[in-house]
Amino acid sequence: MTAKAKPKTPPETYYAGAYWGARRESPEECARRTAEFLTLLASSDPFLSQWYLPTRSSRESREYPLMPPDVPTLTEQFRLGVNREKGGPVIERLGYGFWFGNGGRDYDRASLRIYSGGYSEAGSNSCVLALPTLGRSPNAERVITAPVLTEIVRSMALAWEPEWAVAMSHAHRDLEDTAGKGDICLGWVTYLSRHRGTVPPLPAPVRIELVEDKGTLIILTPERFTAANPEHIVLARQVRELLAQAGLMQSASS
Repeated sequence: MTAKAKPKTPPETYYAGAYWGARRESPEECARRTAEFLTLLASSDPFLSQWYLPTRSSRESREYPLMPPDVPTLTEQFRLGVNREKGGPVIERLGYGFWFGNGGRDYDRASLRIYSGGYSEAGSNSCVLALPTLGRSPNAERVITAPVLTEIVRSMALAWEPEWAVAMSHAHRDLEDTAGKGDICLGWVTYLSRHRGTVPPLPAPVRIELVEDKGTLIILTPERFTAANPEHIVLARQVRELLAQAGLMQSASS
């Protein structure tokens, strides 16, 4: 009697995101930051160097490139993404939203969702990059590495000046935020604004890098960080505790 083969565990999926609180900005200012971010992002990997306006299909989108970034075009997209009540006036305090992709398909694609310019204390602003899927994308093995993710998060820090930013797997995020606490996530790569305080010494193999005068990058491991590796989780929790003791891990609203 042959034993049943164990079902394969699906690969972890990864993303990068930058987050900041209320900051009133016009569509033009949001567009300028987006243009700067896309320019910086393009240098991290060729897979992230081409972006397109949103259309009904990924094939059609390639007819409307966003690169090189054009601020007037991006400004119009943010204006179109304004929040408003149905049939009512614009709700300016909620800012503007813009979603677009790199023209890839299925598991071999990247997409960006940006919410910027909001100044309601009840909301937040963010820039979230969805990444290709390991094992199902010819680009994922190259993109989902410490050097590339570090450059992605650095680009987010420079362009958006967020309170914090992170690159991590969804599985790791779900594991560490089961209570939905909403505090700052500590991921494979984490950025903390200098306004939050000074990052203390951290244990090996953690690496710390400054991002100009804006803040600090924390890279937990040189190899791919996975939630399936118990040693990685122990390290992440140890580092988070040290950062929490230094008063760096609570959200601004806490």
